[in-house]
Amino acid sequence: MSLGIVFTLALSLPFAQAQSTGTLTGTVTDARSGEPLQGANVGIEGTSLGAATDPEGFYEIRNIPVGSYVVVATFVGYETSRRINISVRSAGNRDINFELEPTGEALDEVVFTLSEPFRKPVESPSSFNRLSPEEIATYPAGNSDIAKVVQSLPGVSGSVTGFRNDVIIRGGAPNENIYFLDGIEIPTINHFSTQGSAGGPVGLLNVSFFDGVELSTSAFGARYANALSGVLQFNQRTGNDREFRTNFRVGASEAALTAEGPLFKGGQNSSNTTFIASVRRSYLQLLFQLIDLPFLPDYWDYQYKLNHRIDSFNDVYLTGVGSIDDFRINVPDDLSLDQQAILEQVPVIRQQSNTTGIAWRSRMESGNGFWLSSISNSWFYNDFSRFRDNENQQGLFSRNRASELRTTARTELRYFGEESTHNTGLSIRWNRFNNDFFDENAGVAFDDEIGFLSYGAFYQWSRPFARDRLDVTAGIRFDGNSFTDTGHEIYRTLSPRLALSYRLDEQARWRLNTSAGRYFKKPPLNLLGFRQENQLVNRDVSYIRSDHLTLGLEYFPRSSTRFALEGFLKLYEDYPVSVDEGVSLANLGGGFEVLGNEDVQSAGRGRTYGMEFLYQQKFETNYYAILAYTLFWSEFTGFDRSEFLPSVWDSRHLLTFTGGYRLGESWEFSLRSRFIGRTPFAPIDEERSIAVYPAFAFEYDRLGENRLGVFNTTDIRVDRKWNFDSFSLDVYLEIQNVLGQNTPSEPSYLLEQENGEPVLTRVDQLSESSILPTIGIIIDF
Repeated sequence: MSLGIVFTLALSLPFAQAQSTGTLTGTVTDARSGEPLQGANVGIEGTSLGAATDPEGFYEIRNIPVGSYVVVATFVGYETSRRINISVRSAGNRDINFELEPTGEALDEVVFTLSEPFRKPVESPSSFNRLSPEEIATYPAGNSDIAKVVQSLPGVSGSVTGFRNDVIIRGGAPNENIYFLDGIEIPTINHFSTQGSAGGPVGLLNVSFFDGVELSTSAFGARYANALSGVLQFNQRTGNDREFRTNFRVGASEAALTAEGPLFKGGQNSSNTTFIASVRRSYLQLLFQLIDLPFLPDYWDYQYKLNHRIDSFNDVYLTGVGSIDDFRINVPDDLSLDQQAILEQVPVIRQQSNTTGIAWRSRMESGNGFWLSSISNSWFYNDFSRFRDNENQQGLFSRNRASELRTTARTELRYFGEESTHNTGLSIRWNRFNNDFFDENAGVAFDDEIGFLSYGAFYQWSRPFARDRLDVTAGIRFDGNSFTDTGHEIYRTLSPRLALSYRLDEQARWRLNTSAGRYFKKPPLNLLGFRQENQLVNRDVSYIRSDHLTLGLEYFPRSSTRFALEGFLKLYEDYPVSVDEGVSLANLGGGFEVLGNEDVQSAGRGRTYGMEFLYQQKFETNYYAILAYTLFWSEFTGFDRSEFLPSVWDSRHLLTFTGGYRLGESWEFSLRSRFIGRTPFAPIDEERSIAVYPAFAFEYDRLGENRLGVFNTTDIRVDRKWNFDSFSLDVYLEIQNVLGQNTPSEPSYLLEQENGEPVLTRVDQLSESSILPTIGIIIDF
């Protein structure tokens, strides 16, 4: 279907009969205990529309004119909560749930918190950001990919070159982040993921599920293990407990179907059991074949969540996500030199992943706290092959056929005292890894399996002081394992942390935040399972250590507007360094490769430091904006611990602007612009590369001598929305790189014969990036 036909159809739709009202529903609960609040008032700001909650904390507001609103919830003895940019449509409205914080004041007083749209967990007063479902849904050029959406936040960037989707935070490697789906850890958020890291070209999470996304770039809560740079928490919606709903979306690269509703409802108004489930299918491989690209990425993914309310104090949920990926070779009819280079050098990848978790939340009848326990199983399979003849898939010279299995049990208690909050818990995990691996160039081959236990425990305490103007939180955790030589020496991984937040004025418009903490990460499984001469050579590695220090100032001129300035410092110790290449593994994991299949030593140091500025305007009236600038340095050593070289993430400057404007109830315009400074890359070692081609060898000791050009791109999106009696429709036009700006790329080479001798010839790649327009359709019914 051409763009012209689609827009002709879109322009004709306004003449159809439209539905002008919708309904909002949701619950109001105590933020600490989860107890329903009966009699809470929920209203549409600026109107007389509203409702009170029933004994289950449920409310329903009918006959709301379609549009965008601020929804306010109030209850005596609790802080007022304002949810902004709540879109009301004729169909497909999600539940708007409120969790109200007790004020600690007199019971006849209702307290308004100025900065509620930017509320943070007490353990992360700095380096924390939250994105709403509305901000995620209309993010320009995001293609409903959450890994791209978070790149609008300060300190977060993606890969500059290549068909990649890495999340790089404050100059740290992509493998330094961890990801949670409703408290269940998931190993990756991308299709075709780099094993040992987490980056890949396309996200595998369905944004239709999200009730919000939270990102911490420091000051991590003590409950989180293995985070050095970032913690991404994806909060999923609960399926509708009253009626069945369906969402169908067609975007630039995939089609997705999401369904939700009640189960075992019978003749009741609502059900104690709900589900939400989706499946997505890519057609990116068809587009790539149409434009004659030499590789075809093909994928499926699925996601689901099943909730059951046992009684007033106990809930259980089952959630999961998985993918099936196939990265194949395609031979174009008329090969250009740059296509020939890709065809010869690209790997063949087949992957599968699945994570399933079940969790039980039990509230104390006293209302003073809750238990949260979970069991999860995560499986990842990676068949990564390299051929000397990719076209015929002959001459196999490298294969990594590996599977990772993690079975995890967690339990934690959160208890609310009269003034203090206590959070403690523990976890234990069975890790199993097997790999049928060989690399002809390195002279290594093995087929083996390892299995071991890893475990951890934590305690965190929080309390306000100085008449609630100073919030203090302190925590500690330790981690250990039964595999590495020092794994049971838990004193080595004692991880203390402290965070302070001080309100500088009575209205809490100004806040001063600071945090300090020590964090550890266990090396990846494929590194631990690597063998040479039938020996597990990496059992002597240590946990990677990172010490963080942050100091920031925030200003809230309005409840929906935030300015923030923050400085940060991260100091790394015991980073694995490749014995063969002498390079820190902090510089790897950002390409189509396998991170960690080599002998290493825990000898490296590192440091990243800089400052961030953020201006954020929430979508309260008819526009939103996020302007973020980060100035940073990222440097790591090899075996010479005194020689710091720029890392491959050291682009120094990161500037992003994301904004949107709503015109009436039907039109919305959004724009994203990104600028990334000159990024270092390691040059090719031509003599060694000739011997191992189509693989390459690099001169990592020359990092910092060569940098790519700056990266600068601008994307726009236009949404047109309709509301009908039984469904709502959103048709959008998205144009990526609307200004046709160049994308920097590393030099590309082909192996050719010259006078009977093999030589590497540099290939000129296309210098002009394409302007890419796409049409998308979203239907809710």
